[in-house]
This record gives sequence, C-alpha cells and structure tokens, in this order.
Amino acid sequence: MVYLDYSATTPVNEEVLNTFVRVSKEYIGNPNSLHKLGVDCKRLMDSSTKQVANLLGVKSSEVIFTSSSSEANSMAIVGTILKYKGRGKHIITTKLEHSSVLESVNYLKTLGYEIDYVNLDSNGLVDLNHLKGLLRKDTILVSIAHVSSEVGICQNIENIVKIVKSNYQTMLHVDGTQALGKTKVNLDGVDLYTFSAHKIYGLKGVACLIKKEKILMEPLIHGGKSQTIYRSGTPAVALYVSCSKALRLCLENYDKNISKVKVVYDKLLDGLKKLPVVINSNQYSVMHIVNISVLDIKPETLLHELEKSEIYISTKTACSTNGGASLSIDAIYNDVERASHSIRISLSHLTTEEEVDFFLEKLKVAIESLSFIKSTR
Repeated sequence: MVYLDYSATTPVNEEVLNTFVRVSKEYIGNPNSLHKLGVDCKRLMDSSTKQVANLLGVKSSEVIFTSSSSEANSMAIVGTILKYKGRGKHIITTKLEHSSVLESVNYLKTLGYEIDYVNLDSNGLVDLNHLKGLLRKDTILVSIAHVSSEVGICQNIENIVKIVKSNYQTMLHVDGTQALGKTKVNLDGVDLYTFSAHKIYGLKGVACLIKKEKILMEPLIHGGKSQTIYRSGTPAVALYVSCSKALRLCLENYDKNISKVKVVYDKLLDGLKKLPVVINSNQYSVMHIVNISVLDIKPETLLHELEKSEIYISTKTACSTNGGASLSIDAIYNDVERASHSIRISLSHLTTEEEVDFFLEKLKVAIESLSFIKSTR
C-alpha cells in the first residue's frame, strides 16, 4: 500500500496510542467528580492542558479541547461573532478556507452579517493591500487559514497580524489544521487558532481551539462543568492527554521530519514535471501538499484507477461540502477546467522514496491508459 493522503488524516503514532490506552485504563474517573478518582483525572487533564499551552506559548486558560477542527473553527467564528454582535456586521475571509470556515460564515450571512473575500495574488497569497482596504470600523473578525488544505499555500501570518491589528477591535482567527508539523507556528497577535490531533499523528476525535484570554466567546454547547466554561460535556481526558502527546512529538521532531519530507518532495516534483500534468502548488506551498491537475481525466476516475494499485490520494479536502470544482484552485488561477481536474498528493516523513517511485510509475500508466480509452470513444 502507498498512502499519499496524509493531509486528510495521519496514522496514529504508536506512542500516542499507548498513552491513550493507558490513561483510558488507569484514569477511569470523571474529572468533575469530587472523589479521589475524579481529582486524579482533573490533575492529569490540567497537566495536559498546561503542556499544550507551553508548547504553543500561550496560557493554560487559553486552551480549549474540542472534538475536531471543524468544531473548533465553528466555535471560533460563530462563538465570537455572537458575543461581539454589538460591534458590527462585517467579516473577512478567503476562498482558500476549509468548508468548516466557509459554512460558518455562510450561516452568519443568513443572520445578516456581511462577508467579504479578500483577493489573492497569482501565487495564492493574501493581497495585503486589499485586506487593508477591506477593513472597516465594524469588521469584527478576519479568518484566514495558515496553510490551505488543498494547495498547501502557506500565508505570512505575521504580515497579516500587522494589518488586522491596525484595526483595534478586529479579531484574527487562523485555521492551523494543516500547518502544525509543516511550518513554524507563532501565535503572537493571533486571537484564535485551531488545530486537530489526527493531522499530527494523534487520534481522531480531539482537537484544540486556542482562544486568547482577552477574547470573549459565546458557548455553542451549554450546560455542565467541563474542561472549560466555553464547552460543556464530560471531558475526554484520555483524548486530551493523547493530543498533548501528539503535539509534543510533532514539535520536538519538526526539523528531522521536515528533512525527510524534503527528500521525497524533491523526487516527486522532479517526476511530475516529466508527466502531462499541471502543478497547482507552488513555491509558497508547504512541501507536504502537492496539488496537480490532469486536464483530460476526471479526478475521481484517476483516483480509482490508482486505487487498483493500492495507491491512495484525494481529489479535494476530505471534508469538502462542494461536489464540483476546487474553490481554492479556481480562486488562485481563475481556471474552472484546472480546478475541476485537481488531485491532491500529500506527503509525510513516513513516505519513502520507493513509494514515490511506485506512485509516479503507476500515475504515468494510469494517465496513458485512461487517455487512450477516452480517445477511442
């Protein structure tokens, strides 16, 4: 099997899984209970929260565990907007965002909020001058992905922070789900930041919203004591502990893992340049995400053809609600044909050179055979 869909989800790290199992077995209490079992669980949960905070350079009170990045993004956007509804009705985002962001702002649009999409330059980077021009006195929130899930474009968050913070009451939400482990993360000036454990070799079912202390938020889940006042429900302590473990390993091994990815990325790119494909990712994309278009073949057809050789890629982000062309690629290149034929290859430090060679060989065969079939119809 050749797995090249790491941006959809990663295999769980054995150390992380062992931590989850151990905590599940040894810490059986409810951390909200007053007896010793509950107190022990609460202590462990607080320790994990503190570790996440220390690793990301924030306060423990600013860490909110959630079930997924989609939930965290919804909390960050809808929760803050509802809390600050007296400030105005204006939100700014991009068309590179994950569906959990785009659908959240679409929901707010039904409540009377005005949504502006900031322009992108030819490389898919946020047009900083346009962003500055869009800011208004009633702009409550700007939401921009650190790394886009489909094309891998990595935005310069520091420059975006400078512009957004020139508008004193505007908050900045950054979706970091595809960023951790792929690029350096600095949360200075970022009000809300989201990430998920299963993208960094942790377990599915746990993610984080970093909400800076000065930011208020309306809870979306009400009722009962929990890890935070902003999200009710019995805390999933084993998942929280495993999430903090996954984050620690991700950041500790960052340099080593990046070096491994560069080797297979260079090999992949060299091979793709010899094939009849259009490469949509560019020099501003992280090495882990390589998006291409094969213009004469439906992406789903190509995906299933490669699947016959046990090669697994994706056509778009796994959580996309849009069944048609890639919004991200169309937004960057203004090319519907290119956008409707895109596939995403996502790499990992676990990817081997042999896997890349096998993929390139099978991709070449698949393109030739599918093109021949089409030409004979």
